[in-house]
Amino acid sequence: MLERSSSRPDDGKTLSQTLARDGLAVTLQSQADARSELIGTAPTDDETNRKNMALLIQLRWTAVVGQIVTIGAVHFGLGIPLPLERMGAVIGALVLLNVSSLVWVRHRAAITNNELLVALMLDVAALTAQLYLSGGATNPFTSLFLLQVTLGAVLLDARSTWSLVALSCASFVWLTLAHRPLDLPPNPLSETYTLTVTGMLLGFVLNAVLLVVFVTRINRNLRERDAHLAALRQNAAEQDHIVRMGLLASGAAHELGTPLASLSVILSDWRRMPDLAADQELAEDLAEMETSLQRCKSIVTGILVSAGEARGEGSSPTTVTAFVTALVEEWRNARSARTLYFVNTFGEDVAIVSDVALKQVIFNVLDNAYEVSRDWVELVAEREGDNLVLSISDRGPGFAPEMLAQLGKPYHSSKGRAGGGLGLFLVVNVVRKLGGTVTAENHRKRGATVRLTLPLATLAIGGNFDA
Repeated sequence: MLERSSSRPDDGKTLSQTLARDGLAVTLQSQADARSELIGTAPTDDETNRKNMALLIQLRWTAVVGQIVTIGAVHFGLGIPLPLERMGAVIGALVLLNVSSLVWVRHRAAITNNELLVALMLDVAALTAQLYLSGGATNPFTSLFLLQVTLGAVLLDARSTWSLVALSCASFVWLTLAHRPLDLPPNPLSETYTLTVTGMLLGFVLNAVLLVVFVTRINRNLRERDAHLAALRQNAAEQDHIVRMGLLASGAAHELGTPLASLSVILSDWRRMPDLAADQELAEDLAEMETSLQRCKSIVTGILVSAGEARGEGSSPTTVTAFVTALVEEWRNARSARTLYFVNTFGEDVAIVSDVALKQVIFNVLDNAYEVSRDWVELVAEREGDNLVLSISDRGPGFAPEMLAQLGKPYHSSKGRAGGGLGLFLVVNVVRKLGGTVTAENHRKRGATVRLTLPLATLAIGGNFDA
């Protein structure tokens, strides 16, 4: 018997190494799939460019209104004749461009940097045309070129920005050489000087206001993009952490499976030996050892299922009420704890698939609650719309404020030990994979509640759910 048990671990080790190697291949593929999914869902600059294009359209509407007001004030208020037909044609072209841009943006899948550059260049061209018809470089509103250049510096890449700078400089130089001079009324020099200074002041104020308004909005769009990308990077890091822990757990479970199998055979042989079976006290000890061994094997099997191996072996058709009721009984029996109070207000039962990973998630939360509140733990199952809500409450010290703020982050634990916090980290991520959410809150006096909200559609048999 001893020779048989000593040879078995070598064969088991070879098998476990093969399974661990296969698990590594599956894990690496899962990492590749996770990264591919991240790349596919990560927002590029297209979404931000779309928002920025919308801001340029708003700016163009502002330019249209401002030009109409300015032309009317100069032509009719100051008595300075302007070519209304041609300047009106430029305004009409801007209106047509804006309407076309609105339709184009709605049906455009993505907005590129080059398209933003073209939009800004068209605005520079329209401004150049209006300045050409109203005094050229002598017009105090030439400072609006700086608005376009500043927007380009914020919105575009370096090469495109310099292209816009070159166009603006070329336009200004051209306006100094060719323009339609203003037919100013015969006023004293002091009044002409005052008119020019007033125009420069208005141009400066307009530039400053538009820059503050639109650059602030553009920066907000960029901050939202950066925050979204940071969240995606954090999510990718967490997924990578989960995969690595899954690989570690899978390898450990495979390696533990070999000695557990050997111990199971040895215990079975011992129980059949007449000398040992005749000793009642020893026979009871052997039975207790076999029960504990089966418990260990069940835990190892659960680890493999949670790590993504042998998927489906621990899954079976059931209902919400049967699943939660069986889960409560199993937890009570495994922990010899009778202080777990179960309240079922779910209502009409729904058929679902019993998932081992979900059961272990709920066990984890119950274990955490039982660790800090041995005398009372409550599990409430209820339905909110199309969601199953499981609330686990305790009468412990509650969560620290920083723990609530970092709920589900790895290595953030209220237990004060190295490596803590992985339990809730796995809970949050498994529930998130099922499309659900995890929230936690402290009670007003003592204790805390952790709520697991799970969509019934993801738990239903075949993934189909009818409310």
